[in-house]
Amino acid sequence: MTLPLPASPPPPLRYSPPAGPPVIIYEDDSLLVFDKPTGLLSVPGRGPEHADSLASRVQACFPDALIVHRLDMATSGLIVMARGKEMERRLSIAFQQRQVVKRYVAVVAGRPRPERGEIALPLITDWPNRPRQKVDHEAGKPSLTHYEVVWTLPEGDTSRVWLYPHTGRSHQLRVHMQAIGHPIVGDELYAPSPWREASPRLLLHAESLSLPHPASGARLELHSPAPF
Repeated sequence: MTLPLPASPPPPLRYSPPAGPPVIIYEDDSLLVFDKPTGLLSVPGRGPEHADSLASRVQACFPDALIVHRLDMATSGLIVMARGKEMERRLSIAFQQRQVVKRYVAVVAGRPRPERGEIALPLITDWPNRPRQKVDHEAGKPSLTHYEVVWTLPEGDTSRVWLYPHTGRSHQLRVHMQAIGHPIVGDELYAPSPWREASPRLLLHAESLSLPHPASGARLELHSPAPF
């Protein structure tokens, strides 16, 4: 069983990344944390036209920097890079063991009910419509998102929500919110019109990260205010 997605094929990738150096949120000898802008790939894509990315820009300044996790091109916010293979190994283990707590902020259509809950819907790649993902109860991978409504506009058209991904599937937050009837505003892949056209960007931002420092083990708390 799959839940319906927009019937139209996904739009072609229009890659025009924003200019400017990466914004550093935190830096030491073990790791780097950046505030990725919307519209910039986390890692290089296929073809020379998609070579520009956060990783390639960072590695031009920090040759030892290695990517540990990714954000969608359209998603902005906090992203961690390790400095050297050993720190990459330790950070990768922390992510795999779910020692990293991530909170995203999004603006979604309507008002989710209840105002706090979880979405447990298995996800799989929608191969004929890549890069879209879809819900598939037979073949999908287990995926879990917790959400909390922060506020809703008086007219009830949109809500600001916090999203906590317990798993890290591709497009997980975007598909989960669409699947419960509250797509993220500005989502070109999953939001129906008019929500797709209601914002020039995807209103999804990786707002906070809490993780064990790979060298000391001390808890590191990082924050990036949403630009919307």
